[in-house]
Amino acid sequence: QVQLTESGGGLVQTGGSLRLSCAASGFTLDQLAIAWFRQAPGKEREIVSCSSSRDGSTYYEDPVKGRFTISRDNAKNTVYLQMNRLKPEDTAVYYCAAERRGGCHKREIYDYWGQGTQVSVSS
Repeated sequence: QVQLTESGGGLVQTGGSLRLSCAASGFTLDQLAIAWFRQAPGKEREIVSCSSSRDGSTYYEDPVKGRFTISRDNAKNTVYLQMNRLKPEDTAVYYCAAERRGGCHKREIYDYWGQGTQVSVSS
């Protein structure tokens, strides 16, 4: 069974840090592009970051550049999103997604999705 499972969300104060994990089962992540999306209340889901398996490149949306870092641990079949200097506007449900062709996309055309993990940042 192919599955992505996010964890690591929670409540944190402004300026704090969280590390989200996206663990895969039923397939290996090293050949897939992995992205993190988020959806805030009343807003559309948007991409936050992506790691391409084609060339190892990473992508970050402007609001999180310099604060968030995406990384892979292929031995654990897990992708992480380290989030530092969190702001109230980072509050959202965060989803990881995987794409079989290995490339990053801003659109939600990924093949596999996790169930999401809530991140709440208090002011």
